[in-house]
Amino acid sequence: MADEIKTNILNIRERIAAAAIRAGRDPAGIRLMAVSKTVEPERIRQALDAGITLLGENYVQEAREKIPVVGRPAVWHMIGHLQTNKVKYVVNLFDWIHSVDRLELARELDKRAGQRSRRLNVLIEVNVSGEASKNGAAPGQVLELVRQISILPNVSVRGLMTMPPYSDDPENSRPCFIVLRQLRDEIVSAALPGISMDELSMGMTDDFEVAIEEGATIIRVGRAIFGERRYSPP
Repeated sequence: MADEIKTNILNIRERIAAAAIRAGRDPAGIRLMAVSKTVEPERIRQALDAGITLLGENYVQEAREKIPVVGRPAVWHMIGHLQTNKVKYVVNLFDWIHSVDRLELARELDKRAGQRSRRLNVLIEVNVSGEASKNGAAPGQVLELVRQISILPNVSVRGLMTMPPYSDDPENSRPCFIVLRQLRDEIVSAALPGISMDELSMGMTDDFEVAIEEGATIIRVGRAIFGERRYSPP
């Protein structure tokens, strides 16, 4: 299994490089996150041994059990929907939060991070497709949300995240990725103090190459690294 995970990661890195070259980008500007939800610690360690430096978790309870066991040889990112009442846990577990989609959540993160003398990196989650089943701020609300968050001293807005609708055709994700990139450019043009738009977290197992072609800096890959999930999330 360790060899399989290592081989999977090498293959993905080759595909990352090829997609970057097609887009005229430096492959070094794209980071591979291993999405480790439902993956047991031993298999996560195998991914770390194969060079993974970013790990993404979707569920707070699972992360609370897993992160103390795996430790911090990599940077942990919270990529799932985050309820305000769970913030007290995530500020001790994660360095990055990808799922900030409302001011109330940002303020709670700021308060809890301040109590621990921490500064959290956050991405604004954008519901580009407008699907009712998905979380995220509407594209038209994002600039004002970033403006409001920019005054909070203990959170640092570093970019945007999105998840397009599932499709068998990766090309169907491209319009969502284009909108996210354009929205990033709009926020950059606003030149808000203290705001950095370095990161676009977009693209997963089925569409990460298209995401790279449209400017992704972080791709979130689980199944292509670890295989199909082995058990249900909590």
